[in-house]
Amino acid sequence: MHTDSDPSSAAYKKARRQYLKTTKNRTNDLDAEWTPFRAAEKRYKARFPPPDLSHVLDLTSATCDAETLASGQSFYCNGVEIKRLDTNESTSCGIGKAFVVPRVPGLVILPSFVSPQDQRRLVRWALRDHARHPNETNLDAHYILPDEGLWNAHLSSDAPLVRTRACIPGLSNTEYGNSGPRQLVSNTPADPANFQSMLHSPKPPPVPSPTVSPASPTALISKLRWANIGWSYHWGSKQYDFTKGKGHVDNEVGAICKRAVSSVNWDEVFGQTGEEGWGDEHWRSWHETYEPDAGIVNYYQIKDTLMAHVDRSEVCATSPLVSISLGNAAIFLIGGLTRDVEPTAIILRSGDVVIMSGPACRRAYHGVPRILEDTLPEHFSLKLDGEAFSSWKPFELYMRTTRININVRQVFPKGFNPGLQVESL
Repeated sequence: MHTDSDPSSAAYKKARRQYLKTTKNRTNDLDAEWTPFRAAEKRYKARFPPPDLSHVLDLTSATCDAETLASGQSFYCNGVEIKRLDTNESTSCGIGKAFVVPRVPGLVILPSFVSPQDQRRLVRWALRDHARHPNETNLDAHYILPDEGLWNAHLSSDAPLVRTRACIPGLSNTEYGNSGPRQLVSNTPADPANFQSMLHSPKPPPVPSPTVSPASPTALISKLRWANIGWSYHWGSKQYDFTKGKGHVDNEVGAICKRAVSSVNWDEVFGQTGEEGWGDEHWRSWHETYEPDAGIVNYYQIKDTLMAHVDRSEVCATSPLVSISLGNAAIFLIGGLTRDVEPTAIILRSGDVVIMSGPACRRAYHGVPRILEDTLPEHFSLKLDGEAFSSWKPFELYMRTTRININVRQVFPKGFNPGLQVESL
């Protein structure tokens, strides 16, 4: 039992006090104004009362008799309808299982697809190798990060404080625009017809915060939230900034994503659907044409969330978005084309891969309202064959309170020529 669900624990009592304090003056009908998606976010994010997980799909408990699994019929797990797919065993990894959720067409879940050894390799890559120049992170807007990377500086015993950008002589707000509260942006969905106008739309650099102070690499590691993969994503406009060139997509990450897509029998997923919303892209060719070229590494601390959003920035609105979970488990919500659709709640554990594909799923609202504390798998704290555990220990300590998510997608549809004259980074 987690301490925050034990009525006798200090964490439970603290959460209860905080709940009573924050809801003291709340009107009784406030939640009546929430959309179904917002209500689900609030429910699973709440520290008090602890959320009921009995209706959250957890594929580790998806037990069913062999006859039903072999028949390809749907069955229910924690009240959520799921169906097991046949996998292409020649390319499948892990335990070789794949499931779809019929109420979200195009959503495929591959539990334990990434092996324990590969999970640890990906954690090393995400922290040590990737979160550094030339790959942009959330901290680059405000700090001049060390050339060797923030993680490597964090491990150094004599690393100097990291300087802020706002303290650079000659830097002014007029050069970067005016600072102020973050503005919500509702971006127009990208497509081949409007690509050129989006390509040339202004994408000003982010404004360095004037209030942050120089900090140690160790202090900043806990503030790392994302690192860009491939084509550069401009958070201010929620569009890609192709003028920056295409960043590198790690070979191992790309190979895992391609293997995941190739392991799925897409005829079972989309064979009975129509052609509406597909454009020139088609699932029948994904085994040959899927080529991930952009993405984000997200670094979640225990109390972090990712609110409901839709991925509208890719010109190709149907090709697979592959998401890899590492570290502590999370509750993942996915609904429909509006927030008025009741979302399906799914527990994603370390090593699980989710594929969002097709016109309905790729434009569906989704989010992560909660990271589940104390759910780090045992293999993160064990010595594995051929690995020096002393070198792994700092990663294990960091991952005790962290979930890393690597999500990769394909920006352009097959055969589309963006006419870009840029070089790769």
